[in-house]
Amino acid sequence: MLTLLLWCLLFVLCWPLALAVLVLWPIVWLLTLPLRLFGITLTAVFALLAAILLLPARLLGTAGKRP
Repeated sequence: MLTLLLWCLLFVLCWPLALAVLVLWPIVWLLTLPLRLFGITLTAVFALLAAILLLPARLLGTAGKRP
């Protein structure tokens, strides 16, 4: 609701800027999409590396707790 109110305020105060944002926002979203996908991929790669590197410690840590 706050976003809508801020959008209406921007449209009333400076309608050319509001229209420019309305037109350019999808273009900016499309341009940043590859960067977001790259970030998601890097996060997954680092999570995989952490899981691989910590696997021996996790296995040894749980081995001593078995009855």
